[in-house]
Amino acid sequence: ELLPVSALSHLLFCERRAALIHIEQAWVENIFTAEGRIMHERVHKEDRESKGGIRVEYSMSLKSLRLGLIGKADVVEFHRNREPSDGKWTPFPVEYKRGKPKKDNSDKVQLCAQALCLEEMLDVEVKSGALFYGKTRHRLDVDFDAGLRSETEETAASFHRLLEGGKTPKAVYTKRCDSCSM
Repeated sequence: ELLPVSALSHLLFCERRAALIHIEQAWVENIFTAEGRIMHERVHKEDRESKGGIRVEYSMSLKSLRLGLIGKADVVEFHRNREPSDGKWTPFPVEYKRGKPKKDNSDKVQLCAQALCLEEMLDVEVKSGALFYGKTRHRLDVDFDAGLRSETEETAASFHRLLEGGKTPKAVYTKRCDSCSM
């Protein structure tokens, strides 16, 4: 079963929230989710464009059979390789988030999962990408090193196990609960 790439950040934010959304099919919108939805609607309006040595694809479909993931990348920039004679382009995924950089790796794991999907789909190596945060209006470059790749693969496997188990974990209050829509 192919599961949504975006759910990996849900799982790392809170296992219970991920289960409520993806097992129980529950969803409640709050100011934070509404702002995020509006930001993504703006990003997904475009289709594609070219700027010099960069081709930009918006709302690009993604899939990894190896990880059992499917989804859409907000933006994938294709950068022309340094050797123009080879005619190749290197994908650079960019994920849009409404807030600011987090202390955990939840956003980075989601972005890395997009890169792993692109690698499998296009048979290329994707070394880095970026997170664009609406609150700070800045990009945070992310290198897809071995540690992040491993964490991403384990998170995907954990998400599959959670859904296969079909049980929503009990609530455990943390500071994150204050900003949760659920």
